[in-house]
Amino acid sequence: MMQTEINTNNIEVDELAEFEKLMPGLRSLYSPEDSSSSRVRDVGDVLLEMGAIEKSKLDEARSRFGNNIKSILDFLEKSSTVSITDILSAKAKLYNLEYKTVVPDEVEQNAYNKLDKEYIKNSLILPIKFNGNTLVIATPEPENVFAIDEVKRLTGCAVQVAVCSVEDIETVCAELNKSDYDIDLDDIVNDIGEIEVVQDKQEESDDLEQMAGQSPVIKYVNYLISNAVHEKASDIHIEPKAKYSKVRYRIDGSLFETMQIPDKMHPAVVSRLKIMSNLDISERRLPQDGKVSVIIGGRSIDLRISIVPTIYGEKVVIRVLDSKSILRGLDDSGMSEELLEKFKRQISLPNGVFLVTGPTGSGKSTTLYSAMGMMNGDSLNISTVEDPVEYNLEFCNQIQVSEKIGMTFASALRSLLRQDPDIIMLGEIRDPETAQIAVRAALTGHLVLSTLHTNDAPSSVTRLVNIGIDAYLIAAALNGVLAQRLIRKVCEDCKEPYTPNSFEQGILDRHEKSGEFYRGRGCDKCHQTGYVGRIGIFELLEITDSFREIINEDASIDSMRRAFIAQGSKTLFDDGIEKACMGLTTIEEVLRVSQE
Repeated sequence: MMQTEINTNNIEVDELAEFEKLMPGLRSLYSPEDSSSSRVRDVGDVLLEMGAIEKSKLDEARSRFGNNIKSILDFLEKSSTVSITDILSAKAKLYNLEYKTVVPDEVEQNAYNKLDKEYIKNSLILPIKFNGNTLVIATPEPENVFAIDEVKRLTGCAVQVAVCSVEDIETVCAELNKSDYDIDLDDIVNDIGEIEVVQDKQEESDDLEQMAGQSPVIKYVNYLISNAVHEKASDIHIEPKAKYSKVRYRIDGSLFETMQIPDKMHPAVVSRLKIMSNLDISERRLPQDGKVSVIIGGRSIDLRISIVPTIYGEKVVIRVLDSKSILRGLDDSGMSEELLEKFKRQISLPNGVFLVTGPTGSGKSTTLYSAMGMMNGDSLNISTVEDPVEYNLEFCNQIQVSEKIGMTFASALRSLLRQDPDIIMLGEIRDPETAQIAVRAALTGHLVLSTLHTNDAPSSVTRLVNIGIDAYLIAAALNGVLAQRLIRKVCEDCKEPYTPNSFEQGILDRHEKSGEFYRGRGCDKCHQTGYVGRIGIFELLEITDSFREIINEDASIDSMRRAFIAQGSKTLFDDGIEKACMGLTTIEEVLRVSQE
């Protein structure tokens, strides 16, 4: 009996000590500057004290949302007034907690296992490690005391709270849940047994459909997709050969072979994908395209499926579309602070045309979506015309182009102009009619954002002339052009310093550049390539009054490039070399995607 009383008293003492630790943070909730006011000191006040925000911006947000601090912070972040890092740091200061970056290697498995995986994702509370008998947890929402109390109850542990980002929690969960995706391919093949498919006989489609519904095939297709998402692949290629099928993932712009499957299994896999995307499984002679949404790791992923017949069977390419990755924010795109400010100035203009150029897969859509995400969708009518609509966005109205029924870019844009738009995003300017309407819309008070396929920013002007737009209209309507490429970043796990060779040093000398250079040796994380992840390189052409005069006089490519250089603007190559000098990438990689 006495022992029980001692234990109870100890628990009370521990809780009192924990409460005393939090007292400074609790007392600081009330603003000492205005003791007469009943308003509680919040994250906005801390951001102001940190110098992360101007008082006028904070006052504007408070006038719109009152004391709703969540809406205030959402508004400030979406308008790029403050970064999520500043907000989380302010939260940590407000509650007297530590703000930290959490990486998978830091998380102890026994601590992580104290909570269910789905609970961690839904509650945004991540167990990190044990500090004695205390469980250290991290969360982006330290203000959610009810959730923290629930963790104490579920784990039976005292907790120590730190502040981290949502992205850190998602990264840790993806890495530690990797075993969920592990399957034995041999077991699946053995489960399927002997499968004979005669692709030339259409009457066997019923048997193929039944086979595609068998659990081993479903399990294998699910593995292909979930593993691709885990590996951050943008595409999955399933390629039939004479005696097997090859599966490759496109990661950071390069294809990697991941596995081979028996040729007898290939038709069932293709049919399963057709069933998922509502395609005709009996049609194996013509190309087909479909789309399906799946849930992986608690988030929605869209898959765009393209099927084309080859001599050995149907080849499948699955484009993995993750809306979380496309709205990552321009701060993480690789733009320098100077260029980012110029870009924000361009997209804040009330009218005109702004173009983003580059080859397929250079991140043009990501840049435009991120730009629209920075705009105030509550007070602006933002509309898009796309072919196809790859990402569903809540802050704008999206129109799907359909050539079969006559819904072309031009007709959709023409109708959209009667919908009182403020900002229009065109997926691509690809024909004279669309270009003419876009220019007309810009000249009548609308901001038009679009993409164009050109090699660099200056040649976009010449491209518009070649499409059929008069030079004087281009000079009047065009505000600016951003050209971009994606280059691979040096792997942080295996990077090592190196000295540029004589050829590379010659390039550096000509551009008067120097720095610390790194390259990757190659490891499992980077698939032996020395690179993990990608970052953008950019060049921005701002159409000034003097540049408009040059467009009217001579809109040839050579003239545009000379005028661009005369402005003192940095080229794609210049931006790439600067990133190589910072150790983010290699000179070899810069030369691969741009020219000196």
